[in-house]
Amino acid sequence: MIKQTAALLAATSLALPSAAAADTHRQQAGAPAVSAPLIPRDDLFGNPTRTAGQISPDGKWLSWRAPKDGVMNVWIAPVGDPDAARAITSSTDRPIPQYFWAPDSRSVLYVQDKGGDENYLLYGVDIATGAERTLTPFENTRVELIGTSNRIKDKVLVGVNNRDPRFHDVHLLNLNSGELTLVQQNDAYAGFLADDNLALRMALRPNAAGGMDFFPIVDGEIAPEPSDSTGLEDSLTTQPAGFTTDGTTMYWIDSRGRNTAALIAQDVATGEKTVIAQNDKADIGGAMTDPRTGEVEAYSFTYLTTQWTATDPETKASLDWLDERLEGNYGVQSRTEDDSKWIVWNDPLTAPTKAYIYDRTANTLSEFYTARPELEGAPLQRMHPLELTSRDGLILPSYLTLPPGSDTDGDGTPEAAVPMVLMVHGGPWARDGYGYNSYHQWLANRGYAVLSVNFRGSTGFGKEFISAGDLEWGRKMHDDLVDAVDWAVAEGITAPDKVAIMGGSYGGYATLAGLTFTPEKFACGIDIVGPSNLETLLETIPPYWEPLIAQFHERMGNPNTPEGLAMLKERSPLHSADKIVKPLLIGQGANDPRVKQAESDQIVAAMQQKDIPVTYVLFPDEGHGFAKPTNNIAFNAVTENFLATCLGGRAEPIGDTVAESTAKIVEGEEFVQGLAEALGG
Repeated sequence: MIKQTAALLAATSLALPSAAAADTHRQQAGAPAVSAPLIPRDDLFGNPTRTAGQISPDGKWLSWRAPKDGVMNVWIAPVGDPDAARAITSSTDRPIPQYFWAPDSRSVLYVQDKGGDENYLLYGVDIATGAERTLTPFENTRVELIGTSNRIKDKVLVGVNNRDPRFHDVHLLNLNSGELTLVQQNDAYAGFLADDNLALRMALRPNAAGGMDFFPIVDGEIAPEPSDSTGLEDSLTTQPAGFTTDGTTMYWIDSRGRNTAALIAQDVATGEKTVIAQNDKADIGGAMTDPRTGEVEAYSFTYLTTQWTATDPETKASLDWLDERLEGNYGVQSRTEDDSKWIVWNDPLTAPTKAYIYDRTANTLSEFYTARPELEGAPLQRMHPLELTSRDGLILPSYLTLPPGSDTDGDGTPEAAVPMVLMVHGGPWARDGYGYNSYHQWLANRGYAVLSVNFRGSTGFGKEFISAGDLEWGRKMHDDLVDAVDWAVAEGITAPDKVAIMGGSYGGYATLAGLTFTPEKFACGIDIVGPSNLETLLETIPPYWEPLIAQFHERMGNPNTPEGLAMLKERSPLHSADKIVKPLLIGQGANDPRVKQAESDQIVAAMQQKDIPVTYVLFPDEGHGFAKPTNNIAFNAVTENFLATCLGGRAEPIGDTVAESTAKIVEGEEFVQGLAEALGG
C-alpha cells in the first residue's frame, strides 16, 4: 500500500557553523512569538471529523472512522449516496483503532482491546443486517491477521495466542459463519506467510544469533531446515513481503549483501532472485501491488522525504495525474478490487489533511472529507527537513518546526533564538518522518522550536545505521540527541538553558536519560510511558514478544550475563535518579503491557526518597499511550502548562480538562502552573 507521496520538498543540508560564526548571531532565547492565534488543544487532539477512509473491494461502499456520541466508530455509506451515512459499530468507551473490509465486501472487520491492554480481539459487522459478532471470542488473547485472498473472499487466516500466550496458532476463519478451523499449531514460530490460496508457505523462527530463520512449508509440512536466514544485523531490514496471486513469485525486503533494504522478487520454482529497486540512503519504504495479480506496480524510499517510482505504466500515469493536482504529500489508502477507484489522502503540510475519491476511468477527483476542518486557516507551520552530523560523523536525518512569526524569511533559522523542545521518537526501532505532525504544530504554536532527530538505531536508513545503536542505549544514542541540541544552540535556534526534552516509550527513556546522565543539558523533561529500569523492562515484556528476546538482548544488553546485567543497570535512569536537578513530568497508563506502571512508579519513588520534585500523572484506563481524546488532551494540557512554567512559552489554561478525564495526579500538582487550581486546590 502506498503511504506517502512523490511530490515532496527538497531536503535542506545544514552543517555546524564555526564557533566564531555561532557567537556572532547567537541570541538568548526570550519570550516566544505571540503574533499568531492560539490553536485550541481540542482542534489538534480531539476527535477528527472523519479519518481512515476506505472503499469496499466491490466499489459499492465508502467507510471511515468518525465520532458517535463522542467515541470513534466505523461509519459506512453507499458510494452513490455519501449523505446516507450510518454508524455500524457502537463502541461507547475506547475509540476503535483500526478496521478493514472483508474481501467479499459483506462485512467490516475491526480490532479492539480493553483499557489499553493490547489484547486485541477481532470483530465483524454484517453490512446487510448490522449484526455484530466477536470472531475471536477468547480472554487475554491477541489476534494477528496472517493472510487474505483475492480468490477465497469469505475467509482469512488469523493467529490467536489463546492456547499459549507466547505463540499464535494459525486458524482459518470463515468471516460469515464465524467458524474457526485450526490450520497450524505453533510451538516455536514468530510468524507465518501465506499465499492467495490461504495456504501457509513459510514459517519464521528467531535464531540464537538474534536474526530469523525462514522455513518453507510444503503441503502443510514445515521443512526441518531453513531455506534462508538472517543474523542480527539484517534482522530488522530483511523479511518476506508476500506472493503474487499465482504463487510463482515471492517478494522480499532484503538487506543481505547490502546496507539498505532492497525490493527483491524471487522465482519460487528456481529460487532465482532479481533486484527490483534499491537506494543508497534509505530502505524500501512501501509498495503498491496490483489488487488482482499481486505484482508490484510502484515502490517508495523515504530518506528525508518520500519518493515514489512506478514500474507499471498505468500506475505511473495515475500517480503523475494526482501529482499535478495535489500539493504536499499524498498517497493511496484504499482501492477497489478492479482498481478503478482509489481513496487518496493528501497532506498539504500547512493545512488539514483531506481525502479524495479518485475515479481512474473518468479521471475525476472528488473530495471525500477534511479530517480536521477546524484547522482551516490555522497558523500551521512548515516542517524543515535537515541533515545533522553527530560527533563521530554519522548523518542524522532530522526535522525542525519553528514558531509562527519567528522566521520571516523562511530560511529555517529564527531571527532571535526561541525556547526549544527536543521531541524524541519511540521504538527505538522506528523513525520520525516528514509532514503534518500534531505535536510539532502544537508546540510551535505555543512558541517553541521543535526538533525531531533520527538518532542511531532508528529504522529506514539501512542496517548500519540501526546497528550503530546496538548496546548504545543511554550512550551514543543519547549523544546523538545532545549533538542535535548543540547544533541548534550553535545555529542560533535556541539558547543552551532553554531546551526541554520530551518523548514517549523509548522517547520517555531518552527523557529520563537526559535528566539523569546529562542533568544540566535540559531545562526540564516530559516522560510518557518511558522505562526507567532496563532490567525490569526486559523481565516484563509481553509474552508474545518472547520469540524475539534474543534480539532485545543483543541490541540492549543481556541480563543473563554478568557484563550485560551490569550494563543494563548502568544505563537505567532509575539508578541515577539522585542526579536529577531539573523539573520532570511523567505520564503513565496503568494497563501498559510494554512499559509497566512500575517503571514510572520506581523512579517517582526514588525521587520522592531524595526529595526531588516530580509531577506524576497516571491514567487507570490507558495503556502504552493515551487513546481516549479526553485523556490525551488532559495530559497535553498539563504538559503545555508544565513547559510554560519551565520555558516561559504560551499555554491554554488547563481548565476542566483534567477533571473531565480519568487522570490521577499522583504527585507534584504544585509544580505546574494552574494545575492545583484546576483540581480545586
